[in-house]
Amino acid sequence: MPEKSKAPVPLHEGQTASEAAAAIFKHHFEYLLEWEESAKNWDDIEGVHQVRVSFRKMRSAFSLFRDAIPKAASKLWNEEIRWIAGEMGLARDLDVFIDEGLGTIRGKLPYSGEQKLVALAMEARARTYQEQVRPMLESERYAIFKSGFEPWYQARAWENAELNKKQHANLQMKLGKYSRKVLDKQERRVLALGSNIDRSDAQEMHRLRIECKKLRYAADFFKPLYSGVGDFIAHMKGLQDILGVMNDISVMHKLLSTILADTNDHEALEYAGAIVGWRTCEFYHQLDNFDRYWDEFTEATHPWWKKNAG
Repeated sequence: MPEKSKAPVPLHEGQTASEAAAAIFKHHFEYLLEWEESAKNWDDIEGVHQVRVSFRKMRSAFSLFRDAIPKAASKLWNEEIRWIAGEMGLARDLDVFIDEGLGTIRGKLPYSGEQKLVALAMEARARTYQEQVRPMLESERYAIFKSGFEPWYQARAWENAELNKKQHANLQMKLGKYSRKVLDKQERRVLALGSNIDRSDAQEMHRLRIECKKLRYAADFFKPLYSGVGDFIAHMKGLQDILGVMNDISVMHKLLSTILADTNDHEALEYAGAIVGWRTCEFYHQLDNFDRYWDEFTEATHPWWKKNAG
C-alpha cells in the first residue's frame, strides 16, 4: 500500500507560470499512479480517496492557470479528468458515509435499523466498486487518457496553442509574480461570495465551498514560495468545516436514495431518517459559528502580501 504524502509540489519563484503548471500536473499525475491499483477495491478506502484528490487538484490547477493556459488547449484533459473523478464519486461518497457518517453515529440513536442500513450501504459499495470503479480504471478510455496526458504536460503543449498577448505574457511570467496574482484573484472570489451571503441559500453556500477549496488548493500549490501559508490555511479550517457538513447533508440525501432504492424495510428507512435529522441538527449548531470563522479567515495574515509590501 502506498504511503500518503503531504510533500508540496517542488516550485520556486524563478520558474515561469508555464513551468510551474507542468510541475503541478506531473506531481499529482505520478501520485495518482501510485494509488491506482489500491483504488480498484475497498480493502483500503484511501485508494479512491487519494486518486480523486489528485484529480481534483489537477482540475483546480486548470482553473487557477486559466489566464495563461488557453481553455481550448486544456478542454480535452479537463473533461477526461472530470469524467474519471465522476466515475469514482459514488464509491468515495459511500466510503465516507460508511466509515465516517455511520461510524460517528453508530450506537447513539434509539432506533433498531442500524445494522440493516449498514448492510445495505456495504452492498451498494461493493456493487459500485465492482461495476463502476474497477471497469473504469481498466477501460480503454482511461488508458488513452494516461498515455496522452503525460506527454502533453511534459512538452508543455499549451505553449504551442493559439495564444493572445495576455496569455503568452502570463505563461512566461515568473512564478513569484504570477502566484500573487492568482492568490489575490481567488481570494477576491471568495470574499465576493461570502460577504453578506444568504446562509439559507444552499446553492450560494455550495459555490462558496467550491471557491474556498480552490483558494486552499492554490495556497497548497504555492506553499514553497511563502512562509506562513500553513497558518493561513489553518485559519480557513473552521469555515471549510461548516461548508463541508452542509455538503455532507446534501450528499447523504442522494446516497440514501441509492442505498434504499430497493427496500421497503421500515426499520432501515426509519434509521436513515434519524441520521439525516442528526446531521442537519449538527450543521445548524455549527452554522452559529459562521461569523466567527468568517472573521478569522478575513483577518488572517496573507503570506503573499508580505512580498507585495517588500
